[in-house]
Amino acid sequence: MCCDLKRRFLLLYATQKGQAKAIAEEICLQAAARGLEADMHCISEMDKYNLETEKDPVVIVISTTGTGDPPDTARKFVKKIQDKTLPPDHFAHLQYGLLGLGDSEYTFFCNGGKTVDRRLQELGAQHFYDTGLADDCVGLELVVDPWIDGLWLALKEVFLLQKDKEVMSNAVSAAPHVGHEISSEIQNLKLEDEGVMSSDVPLQKLVDTSVVASAGDTEPSLVHSVPPLSQSALNIPALPPEFIEVQFQDTHGENPHLSSLISEGTTFKVPVTKASQLTREDAIKTALLLELDITGTAFDYQPGDAFCVVCPNNASEVEELLHILGLSERGEHFVCVKIKQDTKKKGATRLQHIPERSTLKFILTWCLEIRAIPKKAFLRSLVDCTSNAGEKRRLQELCSRQGASDYTRFIREPNVCLLDLLHAFPSCKPSLNLLIEHLPKLQARSYSVSSSNLYQPGKLCFVFNVVEFPACPTRAVSRKGVCTGWLAELVTPLLHPSINSLDTKGGSPPTEKISIFARPNNTFHLPSDPSVPFVMVGPGTGIAPFIGFLQHRQKLREEHTDWDFGETWLFFGCRHQDRDYLFKQVHYELRCFLENGTLTHLQVCFSRDSSTGEAAPTKYVQDLIRLYAKEIARVLLKENGYFYVCGDKKHMADGVSDAVVDILSMEMEVDKLEAMKTVAMLREVKRYLQDVWS
Repeated sequence: MCCDLKRRFLLLYATQKGQAKAIAEEICLQAAARGLEADMHCISEMDKYNLETEKDPVVIVISTTGTGDPPDTARKFVKKIQDKTLPPDHFAHLQYGLLGLGDSEYTFFCNGGKTVDRRLQELGAQHFYDTGLADDCVGLELVVDPWIDGLWLALKEVFLLQKDKEVMSNAVSAAPHVGHEISSEIQNLKLEDEGVMSSDVPLQKLVDTSVVASAGDTEPSLVHSVPPLSQSALNIPALPPEFIEVQFQDTHGENPHLSSLISEGTTFKVPVTKASQLTREDAIKTALLLELDITGTAFDYQPGDAFCVVCPNNASEVEELLHILGLSERGEHFVCVKIKQDTKKKGATRLQHIPERSTLKFILTWCLEIRAIPKKAFLRSLVDCTSNAGEKRRLQELCSRQGASDYTRFIREPNVCLLDLLHAFPSCKPSLNLLIEHLPKLQARSYSVSSSNLYQPGKLCFVFNVVEFPACPTRAVSRKGVCTGWLAELVTPLLHPSINSLDTKGGSPPTEKISIFARPNNTFHLPSDPSVPFVMVGPGTGIAPFIGFLQHRQKLREEHTDWDFGETWLFFGCRHQDRDYLFKQVHYELRCFLENGTLTHLQVCFSRDSSTGEAAPTKYVQDLIRLYAKEIARVLLKENGYFYVCGDKKHMADGVSDAVVDILSMEMEVDKLEAMKTVAMLREVKRYLQDVWS
């Protein structure tokens, strides 16, 4: 192949939690194995690339955050390309391929990628490769892996076209025999690339299956496979190059402040002043209401906003991990984390979420998501840390293309984490630097505000269910959610003061503080015009933001008696009226809102109870709203009202959306397609609003 042939492409990634960056790094790794140069940059580093003058193909990997926004790292880029003064041929020279990451549990699936893709097209850019949209709901790898596989052939065709154009541009001045020579070079390129393409990723030889699965293993599990997988040759990912170096130091010094770990905004350390359990002890889920004192801070919020809680990993799990790694005695030692000088990883940079100097226990407690579901690249690295042949083979299977369904079934779906793997594969002894390289940043957890600063000045309330992960074949012990389990333990003295009375000698329980930062919601707010009616649908803890709405509305009614206020509807549902009817017993808050006129209509349903006098003869809120079809159609179509939905996306919000479509179809006397267009219009003008989670 001729040495001057262009083999470079620009690789941009825009990430919120590290997924897009990890995929870009995998593309970069595979590109190097194929003799290609991937010039990789975060899309925010606009001083390091220039799309206006870029002549080589561009590959973009971009995630989606919030309710459909591009990630924070892409905001400046998106703002720049959305400049209305740019001409329609601004990027006419640009050839690109885009891989979008998203979650179909949310309404605006892959909207970050779609936004960039659509705008680049409007500005004249051309696809050299079809856009891929990967769904985290079912597994990103189902789209990501084949998309990357097809990328190389698409790039090869671009490079060949580039070479052909060079041939044509030089044809006039070239001697007659030159064309034949260049043609031969192109043919050589084709042959060489075909050889590279066929190699794909390293093909592993079949190991002795007798150490993988005995004759009695008729069903696959996390640690066992069955034919045909157990007898298959495997395509496994290339081994990611190590790039982190960890140096142990002494035990003297101080750990960094938690605020230094947060790049999303200003953190505030505030006390937890109250805690209430909103559910009965025999309820299936435990819901807690916490009150924070934000007096004297600059923290501000509106009803409908969210905020983030900075939380640690479970202390006992950190100790367990240190024990397995053989580092129990060195947990309080300070470590210095640096980039390896001889690393083969292209563009390796210091991990921003890891302090330059802190104790090992601090890193494992506050910086790394030790509960994260291991990615295939991590599994591939663990293979080389495993001594037992059977365990090594099984890890190879789980990260291989042939073992994709086993990965989903035994790793992804049961939320297997690193500790589970280390227990299941005891001969696996990873190094500390490997864990720091592969475990993602410990993310702060987001919660909806359940109060009004106008109604309760200086107070911020929120509601959550304590998440439970029961023991299962792939997880030997039950666990609670990282943040909800920590919060529940933290406020135990507030929930059960009598248990703590001996420790405090009859005094009040100690005041615990937590670190928070704001995460404003730009749309999920009350109508700016108080005379506009609105409907709220919030089963379970989905009721949380609506308590803030109603508190705010009540205060406005008290302060502005001459204002006109629109009617308010709340549809609430839970399992049992006497076990998990949230806010029924806390100062009878819902009943008070109803009696003083703040809440005009309250409709409730209970999915596990037989019909009662208070509840409607339906089990779920999506069925309940159908009983009030005329009223909902009137609010939305005649009175320009708002419709809010908060709660579970898959099992509730989609059903509510379908119900609204049916209601509008019936009341407008149009077919379902027209009704769907009307709902889409309501979403577009921000009158149908959702705050949902998966």
